[in-house]
This record gives sequence, C-alpha cells and structure tokens, in this order.
Amino acid sequence: MTTADDDHALARDLAAEAGRLLLGLRARGGDRDDLRKAGDRLSHEFLTAELAARRPADAVLSEEGIDDKARLAADRVWIVDPLDGTREFGEEGRADWAVHVALWERDATGAAGGTLTAGAVALPAQDRVLSTAAIGQIHRARADASPLRLVVSRSRAPRLVHQVAGLLNAELVPCGSAGAKVATVISGETDAYVHAGGFYEWDTAAPVAVARAAGAHASRIDGTDLAYNREDPLMPDILVCRPAIAGLLLEAIREATHAI
Repeated sequence: MTTADDDHALARDLAAEAGRLLLGLRARGGDRDDLRKAGDRLSHEFLTAELAARRPADAVLSEEGIDDKARLAADRVWIVDPLDGTREFGEEGRADWAVHVALWERDATGAAGGTLTAGAVALPAQDRVLSTAAIGQIHRARADASPLRLVVSRSRAPRLVHQVAGLLNAELVPCGSAGAKVATVISGETDAYVHAGGFYEWDTAAPVAVARAAGAHASRIDGTDLAYNREDPLMPDILVCRPAIAGLLLEAIREATHAI
C-alpha cells in the first residue's frame, strides 16, 4: 500500500533523477534550440514512464504531454514540469532552471476540490533538491530583511511587480524559472515571489507544495487559494512569501492593482 511518505520520496527521487539526465544531456552540448527541445522530451519521457510504472492508477498532467481530461475524475494526479526554465537550460552557465514533480489528491470527502500533498523541485545545476520529504528546517528569513527583496523574471517582470516594488521600496532580484524563484524564497535569499503575467499549473504546483511544507505563504495575488487539477490549467498569478509579510504584500498588490 502506498503511503504519504512513499509519495514524498517518489516526487523527490524522480525530480532528482530527471535532473541528472538533463545535466548529462547538457554536458554534451550542441545547438541551443535543439538542446532545449531534447531536454523537454528526455525529461518528459522519463517522468511519465516512471509514473506509469510506479503509480499506474494515477493520472498525469505534464507540460509536454497531451492533456487527458480523464484526470478531472481522478483522485490522484501528478502535475509535472519536465524542464522549467527551458531558455535558461539552453544557456551555458545558467543554473536557474528546474524539474517539478507534484502530487494533487482529491479531498477525502469526494468533493470537487483537492490539495497538493507531495512535491519536489530539483535544481540540478545547483546540486539541490527541495522536497516535501524533508523541508521543515530549510525555510528561514533573511538576517537583514530591509529592504525587501522580490524575485522576478529576468525577461518579463510584469508591471504590477514594479508597482509593488515602488510602493514598498523593495529591491528586484532577477531569476529564471518559477521553481528557481520560489527556491530563493524558501532558502531566505529573497522575501517574496510575485507574478501576474500568467502561467500554468505545472509551473507552480511543485514549488507551491514545497513552499507550503516549508512554512511559506502561497496564494493568488488577491489572497485566495491556489487551485489545481482544473479543466483549464492556466493560472493567472501567484504570491509566495514569508508569512510575516503576506499582509503587507497583499495590501501593496491591492493598491498597485487599482493604480494600473
């Protein structure tokens, strides 16, 4: 019988092994675009094959796969991003890309809702795996939390984030993939990740599972809960931060939203 500990360990082990495969592929070099496409394919095929073998009754939602809507009736759905930060993966020397593996489970009541129960974010080029299997001691606040540091996309930080940073006199810290960004919050390198440019469930499921296990706040930018395994996997926005500053950030977001 599968236990919660088994699921935590499986998420961690699969993310880590996919990361090792990607490092091996990257080390062989080649054309950047070809490398990115090969990385997406290699990691997706590995993760889906392993999940089919180890959890054959579970559904899978992968960025690189066909979205089988049968997952909407499933009690357990693995949500994976085989290569989060494909652009960064193709650039020599970049370490801010990740592999995401998360498990969503339906509420015991059988209602339509569910929750993320396991997850892992592998950061292969940083030799790190953040996992719900062992995360409690990782989350810590920065020793000097003034000014606030907001981690943002290197290439497409939304206007809202600049507005929030201006209101709070916060410093913007550029970073690549969503998983790498949330990792900076969990490890105390930054204070918050705010994004309103739109992305998908696979971009955030594993980072949110790990962040919550670490004691961080994770919600939509209006403070409402993040929902997964929905018919449309598009996810408009996210806030991940230290719990102590969640109220401050949500208020600044409200003010900035009204100003835009």
